This record gives sequence, C-alpha cells and structure tokens, in this order.
Amino acid sequence: MASQNQTPPKPARRKLLRVPPPSNGINVNFCKNPICPNFGVPIEPKAQKGPGAQNPYTVVANGPSMPAGKCNHCGEIFTIKSNQGVFEETHRILSRVEGLPCCPELHCPNHRVSINVPGAYHEFGVTSAGSKRYRCKAAGCGKMFSVKSRDRNPIAKQTQSDKNRYIFSLLVNKSPMRRICEVANVTPKVLYDRIDFLFEQATAFLSERERRLCDMEIPRLFIGVDRQDKVINWSQRADKRNVTISSVAAADNETGYVFGMVPNFDGEPNSADINAELKALGELQMPACHRTHARLWLQQEFDERLKASKKYIGRGTLPSAIAASYATAVARPDVEAPEHVVLEDMLPNDGMLVHAEYTLYGFFMALRKMFGNVEKVRFFLDQDSGMRAACLAAFQERISAGTCDAFYVRISKDLIIDDKRKLMQEAKDQFDIVAAANPGLDQSDVELLMLKDRIANARTYGKWNDRWVFHPLPTLSETEKAVCHLTDIGGYNPDHLARVYGKASLHAVDSFFNRIRRRSSMLERPVHSSANRGRVFNAYSAYLPEQIDKIQTLIRACHNYVWVGEGKNAPKGTPATRLGLAKAPLDLNDIIYFR
Repeated sequence: MASQNQTPPKPARRKLLRVPPPSNGINVNFCKNPICPNFGVPIEPKAQKGPGAQNPYTVVANGPSMPAGKCNHCGEIFTIKSNQGVFEETHRILSRVEGLPCCPELHCPNHRVSINVPGAYHEFGVTSAGSKRYRCKAAGCGKMFSVKSRDRNPIAKQTQSDKNRYIFSLLVNKSPMRRICEVANVTPKVLYDRIDFLFEQATAFLSERERRLCDMEIPRLFIGVDRQDKVINWSQRADKRNVTISSVAAADNETGYVFGMVPNFDGEPNSADINAELKALGELQMPACHRTHARLWLQQEFDERLKASKKYIGRGTLPSAIAASYATAVARPDVEAPEHVVLEDMLPNDGMLVHAEYTLYGFFMALRKMFGNVEKVRFFLDQDSGMRAACLAAFQERISAGTCDAFYVRISKDLIIDDKRKLMQEAKDQFDIVAAANPGLDQSDVELLMLKDRIANARTYGKWNDRWVFHPLPTLSETEKAVCHLTDIGGYNPDHLARVYGKASLHAVDSFFNRIRRRSSMLERPVHSSANRGRVFNAYSAYLPEQIDKIQTLIRACHNYVWVGEGKNAPKGTPATRLGLAKAPLDLNDIIYFR
C-alpha cells in the first residue's frame, strides 16, 4: 500500500506550440504595422528550417515568461496573445449585444455555444413562470438551465413594481443608494434587486436595438474610443487597497451614439477555482499566452507587474505628455498592457479582473461585427498602445482594403478656462493672418490650408517615430489637440487627408464620460488623500465591481434613447434618433417594460 504521506506526482507539462493556435477564426498574433507586408500574416505554428528557409517572424523573449513575435521585415516586436483568451472576451462582450444564452457551467465545452446551435442542447419544457428550459448535451455536463421568455410580462410576480420608474430615475440622477431607499421607501435588498432587474431590461433593450445595425446602410462612422477608470471602495479596514475597474467605450462623433461601454471585469470565474485548475494542469509556470485562462489576472501576475511598474510624467505640455506616454509603454514588460499597477491596488475578492488588453481586443472584435454593414469607419483612439494593437488586429482586412482608418488623438485635459480662451484667441489670430494672405479662399478653404500645412510639418515621437499633427483649429472642449495617423497606407490626396484629420476628436466619448460622472454618485470621480498614501475612498462609490457595469449600462440606455440635448445649440433628438435606431425620444418605461 502506498504511504499516505507520499507526494502526489507532478502534472505532466503540456508541450507548447511555437505560438497559441487560432481560436474560432481569431488569430491576433501578427505584425501590427499597416505598411508592412506581414500586416495580417499570422505567425506559423512551426518555423521553417533548413537552407533557404524564410520565416516572416522570429519568436523572441520579451521578458520573463513573455514570448513575443519579431517581424523579420520591419522589425516590429509584439507580445504574443492567447487567441482563445481573445475569443472568450469577444464572446463575453458579444453575448450582451446578441442576447443569446448558453450553458452556464464555466468549464463546459458548450459554455460559449449559444442555444441556437443545432445539436448543442435539448429543449426540456418550461418553468412555472413560462421560461424555456434547456439541458446541455456536452459530454459530462447535462446542466439544466432556463431562459426567460422575452414575450412574458417582465414584472410578473414582482412586488412594488409601481416604484420601478421612480427608482430608475433616481439611479440616473446622482442619488446615493441610501437616499434612494429613503425617498422610494424601499429596503436595500429591494433596491439591489431592482438594479439587477433594470440592468437585465436595459441590456435586452439595447441588444434588440443594436442588432438592427447589421441591416442598416450607414455610409460613414467617426468613432472616438477611450477608457475610463473607476475605483471600488475597500471592504475591510485591515486592507485598504482599491480595486480599479477600467471600462472602454466607443461613441460616434456625428450622432453621439455610444455603441458600448465594457468593464474589464468578469463576475463568472472564481479566483480560487481558476488557480486550482491551472495548478492541476501544471500551467501556473507557463507563459501567460499558453495558459487555459490567459485573459484573467492571477495574483502572481499582479505581484510581478507591481515590481516592474513604471510611469513617466510629462512636463505639463501636450508634446511632453505624448512623449511620456511612449516612454511608459516601452518601459512596460508588455507594451500592449495599459494597466499601471501601484501598491494601493488589489484584485477583487469576488469575480476576476480581465487583462485590459484582452478586453480591448474583445471590444474591437465586437465592433467589427456591429459595423459589418458600415461603408467606412474612422477610429479616433486615445493614445494607448493596447488600443492601437486591438483596433488594427480586429479591422486588419478593412484597413488593408481602405475602408477603415485609425488615428491617435491626444488632448490637454488639465487646462483652466482662462488658458483655453487664450489659446482660442491665439488660434483665431493665426487664422486671420492666413485668411488675409489668401483673400480668395473662404473659411473652410483656409481651415483646410492650415491643416495641410500642419500635416506637412508633423513632428515625430516615440520609438516608432509616429508623426503627430498639432491641430490648428481648436474648440473650447478640445483647445489643445494632437493627431497621429496610425494607418497611413497612402491613397488619400492631401485635401481628403486633411478633411479626415479635421474630423479627429474624442468629444463624443469624453462627453459621455462626463455625463456618467454627473449622473451617478457611484461613478463620480473619487478624491485622493495625500494623508492616506494615495488611496481613495468615496462613501458613495461601489463596493462590488459588478455594480459599475450595471449603472453604466442604465446610463448608456438613457443617453442613447431617452435624454435629449439641453440648450439652444444642442442637436435635436437623441443619439438614437440621429443614428436611425429610433424615431423619437423614448421614455424610461419603454426600457423598464421592454419585451
């Protein structure tokens, strides 16, 4: 008999391929330089050997347990990612848009296979509430789950349903949770149940509307993309570190419609279970891109990133801020990973953080599907190397075909109003000088001439010598702005290119971020305490990461379909009416009682 104290055998180490294999048609491991012949050409799983072998890439080490691909044509180096991880995050995001449920068992092969796939599930009757019941047919699973019918009354068996609209209105008008309970005369449990209900209704409503995009003919979209961080309050006095949730959003500059706002948090997986699974598989010491759950933050990764974390700060000017962003990106072990981890940060106790670069990849993959019927898409991205890589990977075919462009946009956000007015006056004076020197040109022609001059005299920054154009025509919201064309593959004449530069803006997405802060006490900007080593605590902030997503979704639904612009110069209607997804502004009840 074997001794009870005998050490269990170590798990067999899985033989690793040169690069992770493609997953469900996704392969992001290729050169992200649009003018390189290898742009869109993935790394082969096996290198060519022998005399005359010509490999497009060499796999190199970019840091401890971090393989990277080096393009043998242009020299660009990019960190290798898990295609399965990108697919998982794409599915997580698209499942909200498409509204197609699947097996809830996390480790089941059908966990990301929707109920409309033939042969994946048995229909198994209905519940007493009228919801369809399914049984998973995957080997070893057999999980039974129900799917609510969208035709049934959404408030069936709900008590105090008359307060739904009141609670919804308070949630999106900056009322703290305790005050909502007091004013609406409900218990905290009822309030949080209503938040779950309203989130479910808003998600289903947005899903039904946004699926129509695939049938609409849209000639142009000018999409601003940025990220917004939210801090979760600590729940234990003994550990006063914060959890930071980063949400990426995309908004159309022409209509103001926000196509999505997705946090890098997944409430399904459990950290202890994931670590135990990786340990049993012998994957904890593998390079991250080869792990089963590559997209999820592990504690050991978090600790390693903390040691390597560096951030460069500009000297207060826009050019120095641009240079500092490049320096910070190069200093990171993974240039595509935008998170900056500090001592005051921690991972959540429930659910798991997703590596922000995987959320970015998944987000742009979802946008690619949503924009499949759009003739031309122009992306204006915050200066973020992870965002650049994700955009170029998802839209590679359209970029090569000339139906998609991507630009960096960097804006000075710390200027006071007096500085803004001074810069506006200087720009006006310069415009008057150019107009006087060219009396035969009208205003739009003078603006085009100034932009063409700035494009011709662009400045280069960073390791990649990106060419930045400092915009000569400011607005009060974007008084100091610089733009970099990331997908300049030629084909535009100077006038056309200048007009596209003139469209570059983050105004729509930044306006939505400001609306979120103004509309929700939970999501307002926290205050840093110098006496508390940079930690933040806001009595109104969320204590659970999943609440961030729920409130953001409620505000996005209202922003797109309910709220109209204020002021005499505000555009008419809602973003949805301007885009064509609605005929008139809707009421909160249209979301609450959506079937």
